[in-house]
Amino acid sequence: MKRMLGIDIGTTSLKGCVFDENGNELASVTKAYTLITENDRVEFPAEKYFELFKEAYDELSKTGKIDAFAIDTQGETMIFLDREGKPLTNAIVWLDNRAEEEAKAIEDKFGLKTVYEITGQTEVPAGYPAPKVLWLKNNEPEIFEKLDKIVLLEDYLLYRITGKFVCERSLYSSTLYLDIRTGGYWKEMLDFIGIDESRLPKLRESGEKVGEYNGAAVCTGALDQIACFIGSGIVREGFVSETTGTALAVCALSRTIPPYFEGIKVPAYYVAKDKYCLLMWAPTAGMVMEWYRKNFYNNADYSLINEEAEKVPFGSEGLTVSPNMRGSVMPENDPDLKGGVYGVDLKHTRGHFTRAIMESIACLLRQYLECLSIPVEEVVSIGGGAKSPLWRQIKADITGKKVVTLKNKETGCLGTAIYAGYGCGLYADIDGAVKKLVETNTVTEPKTDKTTADALYKRYLALDGLLLSRKEL
Repeated sequence: MKRMLGIDIGTTSLKGCVFDENGNELASVTKAYTLITENDRVEFPAEKYFELFKEAYDELSKTGKIDAFAIDTQGETMIFLDREGKPLTNAIVWLDNRAEEEAKAIEDKFGLKTVYEITGQTEVPAGYPAPKVLWLKNNEPEIFEKLDKIVLLEDYLLYRITGKFVCERSLYSSTLYLDIRTGGYWKEMLDFIGIDESRLPKLRESGEKVGEYNGAAVCTGALDQIACFIGSGIVREGFVSETTGTALAVCALSRTIPPYFEGIKVPAYYVAKDKYCLLMWAPTAGMVMEWYRKNFYNNADYSLINEEAEKVPFGSEGLTVSPNMRGSVMPENDPDLKGGVYGVDLKHTRGHFTRAIMESIACLLRQYLECLSIPVEEVVSIGGGAKSPLWRQIKADITGKKVVTLKNKETGCLGTAIYAGYGCGLYADIDGAVKKLVETNTVTEPKTDKTTADALYKRYLALDGLLLSRKEL
């Protein structure tokens, strides 16, 4: 039986999982690392990413032969290479915001409407690659002169593994220089930031074989959120995945790029030809619960936290929480927005606060589903938050949607392994592989009546609006 490896490289850890061709997880390994941060700069040694990959691959190889593998990575993290293929600087991580002036210059030049209609992106953040290329040109001309290739993290690893400069389109959706309608580079943007296509890798689809490594087929992977999207079984419209981990991410499949309108909030990412992922995210979700557990429960087990919250009725008896403790990205982009609590009464216990936090994330999920403006039949819940039956019920009640969990929890690695299996010819198509490998575990139906759920949601929106309008208090 064939063995496929999916490697998921997130912001602070690498995880690799080996699966058989039926989707059974056979082995896994995790490698954590710490970023270099200084003011608005966030970096990591590029070579260290490759060393971590080799360590993980070698450990997993000892469990049995690997027939094919692919890598998914965080978006926007980029590396500048010289003519010998060596990094000129540390990798500039997606969290890095040094290029704020350049981001504004790009927005002023092209306008948000043009940017969206070509790239699918609704904003021009400083963390995206195009502003950072322009920043290098403006601020480090001596390094820019030595520049031969500009790659993202997945591309760099594929180059180190195969010697080829190739990339895949899903990861490039947020570079601001991929035309997601045509699947090619946006020449006008390249001209503006001062480079041409010769500096960039050759564009491929996800799940293409591009080489071999120790007898295994090396295939293109995907943006990490797209890999989770595939590993969650989202291959037809009407199904949405929500990840409640440190952050909240909501992904939906669309066969078209929604038309632009002023104030549009939902970016579109390339998945495959005529297939796009509509993606919304918030910087805090499980992070708020973890902060609460640390400071109010002395790091107690989550079973105790859930037990106390279960005793509190729906609506937390009027207690309402806003979870924006690290600012807001969507639907309002306001990095200075703070979290808030309203309606505190002497009857409220810490169990009330726990439940109110859970309800606030569920309300944010409902808000995102409404922003998507597409019919939703089912929400696939993944991440740490999906482990709590209470939280799943709250999400079902507030959104009015069926919430399901999956048997395989490593959806990112599984999605990437599916791309590897497709790339080596094990599966005839991605959709068929997903239907075969992704299995439902639990199903949670809404139990609370719509009127009650709507009242809670209205309170949440009111608090959110108050904080947005009076954030200086």
